[in-house]
Amino acid sequence: MRRVSGFSLLIVLLAALCAGTAGSAHADRYPVVYNFFEGIPAELARPGGSLPGTNDWSCRPSTAHPNPVVLAHGTGGGAQTNWGVYAPLLANEGYCVFSATYGAYDASWPISAIGGMLPIEQSAPQFAAFVRRVLATTGAAKVDIVGHSQGNFIGNYFVKRLGGAAEVDKLVGLAPPWLGSNAGGLAELAEYSTRMGAAPAFDALTGLVCQACRQAVRGSDFVRALNADGVYHPGVTYTNIATGLDQSVVPYTAGLVPGPNVTNIVVQDGCATDHSDHVGIAGSPRAAAYVLNALDPAHPRPVPCVDIAPFIG
Repeated sequence: MRRVSGFSLLIVLLAALCAGTAGSAHADRYPVVYNFFEGIPAELARPGGSLPGTNDWSCRPSTAHPNPVVLAHGTGGGAQTNWGVYAPLLANEGYCVFSATYGAYDASWPISAIGGMLPIEQSAPQFAAFVRRVLATTGAAKVDIVGHSQGNFIGNYFVKRLGGAAEVDKLVGLAPPWLGSNAGGLAELAEYSTRMGAAPAFDALTGLVCQACRQAVRGSDFVRALNADGVYHPGVTYTNIATGLDQSVVPYTAGLVPGPNVTNIVVQDGCATDHSDHVGIAGSPRAAAYVLNALDPAHPRPVPCVDIAPFIG
């Protein structure tokens, strides 16, 4: 029998190790805790920083996952605070993952960490510039976007109004508000204010702290303008993941507009123990499995049905 020297064996082992890790975006494994608020301690520890597994500008997409994933946070969210579940989850799956805070007021921390406050027309160009930096740095042709709440408007505004359709393959939405919301009867109040000639006062009042919040109301000028040519762009694949217990997107079906390039999912369908609400859906393992399947439909995995709490997921 042919003998193998210790040096030769070392070479073989190193080659096998390299072959096993080649093309993978991340060698590290990060703990995944299914709790929406998991990203907040990271922001407190590293103000304005990045979650482990995100914004690695040396990351190069693998053949298995050629599209970097860009995370688009919701109102009041940020690069870290919104994505405590998805940053480690997607990095562990071998994706190059990127996340930025946009739409924050120009103020010192912690105000600077509260994104999605400015009008979407101001936030979306910030997001667009970030996406284009991701593409230029990674060499990828397109990105996939995972959005939560307002982040879906941000992603779609980029796609439809800022030339992003050629740069986005998939938009996967958690609690998307495509048709606008009537949460708290705000849409009806806005309509009444308009009839009474008090629309400017209503807009000023509702936008006092959060200028983007008024835009998400059903019937707003923003919603009408963005949807004037249809909700979706025909060149992008959309997956909408909604919860019937959404207290911010009201009714939740506002995020389930049908279309030829669209898949609509309600997390409670087939799982009565899922109590995800508007916030908790971004911390839900059930919703996360749907997101992974939307990003990589060629390799579907089982979607769990477990007890999922509101608010935290």
